[in-house]
Amino acid sequence: MATLTVWKFDSPDGAEKALELLQRMQKQSLIAVNDAATVTWPMGRKKPKTQQLRSLAGAAALGGSFWGLLFGLIFFVPLLGLAVGAAMGALAGSMADVGIDDEFIRGVRDNVTPGTSALFVMTSNAVEDKVLEQFKGSGASLLSTNLSHEQEARLREAFAETE
Repeated sequence: MATLTVWKFDSPDGAEKALELLQRMQKQSLIAVNDAATVTWPMGRKKPKTQQLRSLAGAAALGGSFWGLLFGLIFFVPLLGLAVGAAMGALAGSMADVGIDDEFIRGVRDNVTPGTSALFVMTSNAVEDKVLEQFKGSGASLLSTNLSHEQEARLREAFAETE
């Protein structure tokens, strides 16, 4: 089963550094990165820069239209006004089936602000203890996941130990 997680970093380059770490772990067969996208938001910019990653092994699991719609809902609808917002709101309803609801969108929007970055990643086949060990020093905080509540609690607990 694939897992979608969203990680926030307190620096504009944190997500890119974490992605490099995930790609190294993928080469070691510790995790399979099925698809990913980054959001970087340097201080002083009005909006973030989003990028779907295409250099991963295999075809993208979610595709550019998914990432475009998701990032549009999170970061750009508030800038576009009510008319476009209403149309995007209708599209957002269809994403609730995969755990992307208003709470998810609001949570990411409230946390990914100027001076931060985020890594959105779809993974599978993780050797959890090894991945957690290497990922702990990244300064990441988990914003959202489609893991069970129990799995999410264990993940949050593991990262809380270092903070």
